[in-house]
Amino acid sequence: MNVAAETSGYATSDGKQRHTISLEQAIQLAQKNDPWLHGNQLKQHAVEQSSIAANTLPDPKVSIGMMNLPTDGWDFAQEGMTQFKVGVSQMFARGDSLAIKSKQLKLSATQFPLQRQDRKAKLQSNVTQLWLDAYLAQRTIALIKQDRVLFEQIAEVAKASYSSVVGKTRQQDVVRAQLELIQLEDRLTVEQQKLETALAQLNEWLHIYDTSNPELAYNFDNQSSILTVSGELPRLELAYAQLLKPANYSRNELAKLLINHPVNRAIDVKQQVSKQTIALNKQQYQPQWGVNASYGYRDDMPSGMSRADLFSVGVTFDLPLFTENKQDKQVAAAIAQSEAVKTDKLLMIKQMISAVEKELKQLNRLSDRQALYATQLLKQTHYQAEAALTAYTNDDGDFAEVVRARIAELNARIVALKIDVDALKSVSRINYLLTQSTQPATAQSHSLGAN
Repeated sequence: MNVAAETSGYATSDGKQRHTISLEQAIQLAQKNDPWLHGNQLKQHAVEQSSIAANTLPDPKVSIGMMNLPTDGWDFAQEGMTQFKVGVSQMFARGDSLAIKSKQLKLSATQFPLQRQDRKAKLQSNVTQLWLDAYLAQRTIALIKQDRVLFEQIAEVAKASYSSVVGKTRQQDVVRAQLELIQLEDRLTVEQQKLETALAQLNEWLHIYDTSNPELAYNFDNQSSILTVSGELPRLELAYAQLLKPANYSRNELAKLLINHPVNRAIDVKQQVSKQTIALNKQQYQPQWGVNASYGYRDDMPSGMSRADLFSVGVTFDLPLFTENKQDKQVAAAIAQSEAVKTDKLLMIKQMISAVEKELKQLNRLSDRQALYATQLLKQTHYQAEAALTAYTNDDGDFAEVVRARIAELNARIVALKIDVDALKSVSRINYLLTQSTQPATAQSHSLGAN
């Protein structure tokens, strides 16, 4: 199984298979074939199983031995103190420490679905960025190739005009035309490098991973096809667009959304786990109890009179009297760690608010530039290029101006394309930051003032 199975493909003139992949297909493949997600599920299962084991008493200990055997004759019946002893002992946990430890692990296991939700959202954002990088390079190459044909025609006209000695074309104009063609070739090489780099990075996320046969994932030659991205820009809708409009924007409302991000929900779980750590350390003030019982068998006396067998039972417990440098410090450390988790959540929300606002400002400016290019710049540069060419063909213009105008038009089209791509990248990054957890809320409060 390979990427080709899930993308559209066609054969190129060189005989190699070339497959076109849309953004939606790339995201689906990345999320479907991410081994991290499978590994995270296994880790969750491990913690859930550990929570069951944690609520179980330690195994009882059995002892078997010969007691008080005389060394002068090694006769089992010689002395009344000699006995064959079998004992069993059982220790009990301090207070409710087993139940607390089990609850702590169960809570910890609820982090893993949140981590997977965050991972899928990150994959969507990262794959989108790489796909758009490849699209930008691919479309830029197409624009440069399209203009290269025009420049080749202009260069031929310049040569013909220079050879005829009729027009105003000079030798430096011919050299200028050749130089522009060489520079276009260099730009093509640069964009090809960007395209190949983006596709190579994108391929990292498209490698097939089948959980039923993980060994196949190590066959890295099974994806021999050449990938290209589709030729149309996807439509990406901005999440919570109404809330993010300047007229409706509120940091507090944004923070309420960010609180439900899987990352912040996972921090809530960590805080609950840390509270259980405090409760667990407080159990260290409780004594640890243990019971033991033993049965001692004794042989009859040499005279034949029977001896009674012996049974013993006892209780052991420790006394946590000196708590100042141990239990007290452990509880204080757990409390400090729990308080530190609260600051982690606040720091994360602050960072996310800043990131959203940065992307929003960038998106607003990109929208302004999109409007400017669509209504004025693209039209004006095209008119200028046509006017310069018309004037030159009528021997009323400068060849250098023709070249400058065509380069300006090409640059404007490439910049307009990059603005469109950058806007979609910003939308993708904002949508990741506004990802909402689908995991049911726990007892931890998610209000702004809860912590």
